[in-house]
Amino acid sequence: MSAPDGSPVGAERSIGQLFASATTELSALVHDEIALAKAQLKQDVKRGATSGGAFTVAGAVLLFSLPMLNFALAYGIRTWSGWNLAVCFLLSFAANVLVAGVLALIGVLFAKKAQKSKGPQKVAASMKETAGVLQKAKPHPRQTPALEDRSPAAIEAVARSSS
Repeated sequence: MSAPDGSPVGAERSIGQLFASATTELSALVHDEIALAKAQLKQDVKRGATSGGAFTVAGAVLLFSLPMLNFALAYGIRTWSGWNLAVCFLLSFAANVLVAGVLALIGVLFAKKAQKSKGPQKVAASMKETAGVLQKAKPHPRQTPALEDRSPAAIEAVARSSS
């Protein structure tokens, strides 16, 4: 098993390697959050399109089916009940309005779902929170032994790893 930068896990890594690793992981996190925002926005657009489609279908049903359905339904009611033909036509029109109303209600429900969705706002808030945490992060101070306890080889090794 190895770390993201290729070094073995558990091996001592320099500050530069740790910083590079953190930068890589932060970049991946930002890219993943952007992908999440895109996916949620795509879902919201799909809901909005479904709402628009439902409204369009409701209008088309009301417009194009009225003549044919009114005649068929009115004559069917007259045959079944023997009522006046005008009353039968009014009942068939009421049935068409009912169907269009149900389709319009479906459109309203999908429009409200698309409007209530807060997916992209949640992702933006998460990204701001991540950025705020990283801005406040400070490196942990290292414990260094006193200067007289250090050997020249150790001082040279620290100097090489710091630069």
